Amino acid sequence: MTIGVGGKCLVITARHFLGYSEQKSQAFTYSSTAIALHWVIAALILVNVVLGFGANFVPDEYVRQFVDLHKSIGITVLGLAILRISWRLTHKPPPLPAKYSPHEQLAAHSAHWILYVLIFAIPISGWLHDSAWKEAATHPVFLYGLIPWPRISWIQNMQPAAKEHFHTLLFNVHVYLNYALYLLLVLHIVGALKHQFWDGEAELQRMIPSRRR
Repeated sequence: MTIGVGGKCLVITARHFLGYSEQKSQAFTYSSTAIALHWVIAALILVNVVLGFGANFVPDEYVRQFVDLHKSIGITVLGLAILRISWRLTHKPPPLPAKYSPHEQLAAHSAHWILYVLIFAIPISGWLHDSAWKEAATHPVFLYGLIPWPRISWIQNMQPAAKEHFHTLLFNVHVYLNYALYLLLVLHIVGALKHQFWDGEAELQRMIPSRRR
């Protein structure tokens, strides 16, 4: 009897702690489309990080394959980001839990919009950087080896010295934008875990598909 009561209390406490209230979860959960775009973009960004760093460590004969796939995924992320922001602007997102303080709500909204800016800025800076590559004319871009993708003509047509300077500058911009993204993602994950496990809010459930949706 005592064990059963204790076990039951433990289950109730855990469910409350993890925020599994059915009503709360439904009220504050993103739509299936938003969730799918969120996780697909996140997964592609993770793969691209691995490819970007991995290109520095693979044998020379594999570097071009890593770089070409990195470009393909970057353009894919750009396309998905356009879909994501279009969905966000035309579909009102769920409200933040009322327990969030004003500064927490401001931080959450600011982080989301900065993240959107970075998800656009990083592939665009990469596209600009690639267009300024001095060997671009002899190495056309094919997305996933299949779909021709244009470079930006006014950059390609720059004078060689200016183009090389632009190529270096844009590489640095691309790299530091990625560093900013890494920092923001760490803060985003820490904040989500804090709300989930410290505050007892159903934070993670906001981005998990519901079978009842």
